[in-house]
Amino acid sequence: MKRRQFIQTVLATSGALIAPNLLAANNKKVNVKVIPSTGKALPVIGMGSFVNFNFPDDAETISQRTLLLDNFFSMGGRLIDSSPMYGSAEKNLGLCIKPQQSKNTLFSATKVWTSSVDDGVDEIETSRNLWKVDQFDLLQVHNLVSWQGHLETLFEMKKQGQLRYVGITTSHGRRHDELENIMLTQPIDFVQATYNIRDREVENRILPIAKERGIAFIANRPFQRGSIVDWAKKHPLPAFAKDLECNNWASLLLKYIVSHPSVTCAIPATTRLDHLVENMEALSGVMPDKNMRENIQNAVAKL
Repeated sequence: MKRRQFIQTVLATSGALIAPNLLAANNKKVNVKVIPSTGKALPVIGMGSFVNFNFPDDAETISQRTLLLDNFFSMGGRLIDSSPMYGSAEKNLGLCIKPQQSKNTLFSATKVWTSSVDDGVDEIETSRNLWKVDQFDLLQVHNLVSWQGHLETLFEMKKQGQLRYVGITTSHGRRHDELENIMLTQPIDFVQATYNIRDREVENRILPIAKERGIAFIANRPFQRGSIVDWAKKHPLPAFAKDLECNNWASLLLKYIVSHPSVTCAIPATTRLDHLVENMEALSGVMPDKNMRENIQNAVAKL
């Protein structure tokens, strides 16, 4: 059994905490991108929480998700993204993220979602208490809901030192024209939208504007809720994947996303430790250049 297969078997069956040097035999450096507005570095692979942390409060699942996050942080991850829209996700993140991780490692990113601007501050405070953080690193207006008023609130919070970054989100390719206008007229730090090997509309305008305006970009739905990886795994991994130090489709597809010059971070979500290992493989090693990105596009197009 190969070393990586052994690690994945241990992860899937025993729930062990895998040390980072077992996952990267040469202790490879974590791939990071710079947040344009501050110059601070951020690991290119984060974690979403839409489905994987929205579950009933039970001790067994809390324990498993805590182990999942232990491994995520141990492998070099930092950014976790959530929203009040995600059911019990924020509450469960607060239960699963350890205080030391929250203080020293976590890059906390959530959203304001209420349609009432007046209720926005209370919703943010509720989220902060659920996460058990002193303040958020990034607050985003979720799906452009009441964005004018919420952005005013978030900019004021940032001015008062209660927040590090302000962002706005959309998904599924919705309302890109409005998103472009916000990016061109508002001093936001982050934008979040859907980007993956199949959904590439943001390459036309959103990503160029992000580069022009110095806005960090978070790619959501990198696997279309897992459907892209499930489909790709029915086919052999391209031979050139070894040149990128990718041993699985998940890491190859994530490296395609985060190697775009204007993409800062991707946020795949998972409940499984073996899938986490595959995702986090994209956090180290060789990144695709322009020619290799074209090779990935062509290989996927032929599947």
